[in-house]
Amino acid sequence: MSAPQWLIVPAAGRGTRMRAACPKQYLLLDDAAVLACTLMRLHDAFPKATLLLCLDAEDQWFHASMVPFARWQRLEGGDERVDSVRAGIDWLADHAHVDDWVLVHDVARPCVTVADLHHLMAAIAHDPVGGLLAAPVTDTLKRQDRDQRIDMTVPRQGLWRALTPQGFRYGVLRDAFRAALEARFLMTDEASGVEQLGHAPLLVTGRSDNLKITHPEDLALAAQILSAQRTSLHLSLSDKEPGHEPV
Repeated sequence: MSAPQWLIVPAAGRGTRMRAACPKQYLLLDDAAVLACTLMRLHDAFPKATLLLCLDAEDQWFHASMVPFARWQRLEGGDERVDSVRAGIDWLADHAHVDDWVLVHDVARPCVTVADLHHLMAAIAHDPVGGLLAAPVTDTLKRQDRDQRIDMTVPRQGLWRALTPQGFRYGVLRDAFRAALEARFLMTDEASGVEQLGHAPLLVTGRSDNLKITHPEDLALAAQILSAQRTSLHLSLSDKEPGHEPV
């Protein structure tokens, strides 16, 4: 099975929309910090990868015990997600080969499954560009006018929600970040930067429960998702031999 050499997890955000006493990545989920839950999912899928964890310079909540990886590096993140990922890309300049696979994953997505992580790498392993987990849009989309009334209904055919991880070879990501900086283009995710290079990243269908914790109610929803995933795994393995991969 193909596996990434490097994992970048931007975790310097303050999560002000959560209105919590600490950044959202340190809120408790299943008796562990969200950050710890996310890193454990990544480790379950890719235990031999090297983790680049981008944290706020004044982070008071992080503890090394939250990291399950044998090989990892703490980096200083930035004010925006793109700044933190860029810190990881810059660090890799002296450590990565241009053809190394790099996966970037949001710290606030602890519900990503091992199966989806493996599925992503299998799908992009021989792809010349790379790709990302994504989910087809199922809701009806409305575009608003200045008064927050419906201006038009947007056809959802062919529209996808971009998820993470997003995986590209180091050389492609390096070039994307350089080009975005020179053009003063704000990358909302890695795929958008790669698109600006003229490439078309692969959309790899992922589970719709790959939730990004953003609002206060999302934490309880994430707990329900994790519980449902464990129940589903238990049922699927009940008639099989032990030793199958985790959720």
